[in-house]
Amino acid sequence: MAPMPPDHPVVPATDARSWLLVSAAHSRHLGDTCTGVADAVIYDLEDGVVPSARPAAREALYLWLTRGGTGWVRINPAGSEDWNHDLDALDGAPGLLGVMLAKCESAEQVTDTFIRLPAGTPVLALVESALGIERAYDIASTEPTFRLAFGSGDFRRDTGAADLAPALSYARGRLVVASRAAGLPGPIDGPTLTTAEDALTDALAVSRTMGLSGKLCMHPEQAPVINRALSPTPTDIDWARDVIDQLGADGTRVRDGSDIPRLARSRAIHRLASVFARS
Repeated sequence: MAPMPPDHPVVPATDARSWLLVSAAHSRHLGDTCTGVADAVIYDLEDGVVPSARPAAREALYLWLTRGGTGWVRINPAGSEDWNHDLDALDGAPGLLGVMLAKCESAEQVTDTFIRLPAGTPVLALVESALGIERAYDIASTEPTFRLAFGSGDFRRDTGAADLAPALSYARGRLVVASRAAGLPGPIDGPTLTTAEDALTDALAVSRTMGLSGKLCMHPEQAPVINRALSPTPTDIDWARDVIDQLGADGTRVRDGSDIPRLARSRAIHRLASVFARS
C-alpha cells in the first residue's frame, strides 16, 4: 500500500519560504507527516543519496509520485549519467511538481533539462559555483527557469569563501539582482545546517535584508522558523494597510512620484500577508 501523501501545500511555489530537502533513499521518508510544516518539499536524488542507492531511490520515488504523492525533486547535474537516469525515472510521474537542477551553471543546462520533462514542468536552478554566479542572469532569464536557489555549501567549497555573511554577500546579491532583472520571484537561500534557533534566526536576517525570499532547510523543525522570518511582520502589515488607506489601492490619491514606490511595497506586503494567512 502506498503511504498517504501530505496535504497539498497552500502557499504557491512562487511565494514558498521554506523548502525542505528530504532524501529519497528510504521510501519510509516519503510522505512523512512532518514534511507538512514546510511550504515545499524537495525529494533529493543528488547529494542526499549515495550513488549506489540511487536506482532504488528513483524506483521508490516514482512509485510515490504515481500513487498520490506530490513534491519537487532535486536531480543530479545536467549532462551526467545520473541526470539522465533521474529524468528517465520521472517520466510520466503525475505527482511531480517541479525539479531542482543541482549545480546549474548555464541557461543551456536548464533548457536541456526542461525539454526532457513533462510539458510545463518548472525548473528551479540551484546555483552552486563561481561560474554559476557569474552566469546568474543568463540562467534566470531563460524561459524554463522558475526560480533561483543558492547552493551555499558547494559555492564555498568551489571558491574557498568562509561561512560568513560578508563573504557570501556578493553571490547572494548577484542572485537577487538577476532574479529581479529577469522577472522571477526572489531567490531561495542556502540551508543553515545547525538546528539552533538563534543561529537560524541570524541567518534568516541576512536572507531577508538581502532580498532572498525563501530558504532551503534540512530539518523539519526549521520550517516554522523560516516561515515566520520570511513573512511580513505585524508592523509591516499595519504600515502597508495605512499606506493603502492613504493613497488608495488603485493609487487614485497618489500625490507625487515618491508615493509610487511606497504604494508598490505596501501592495506587495498586503498580497504576501494574504497568501501566508491561508497557510
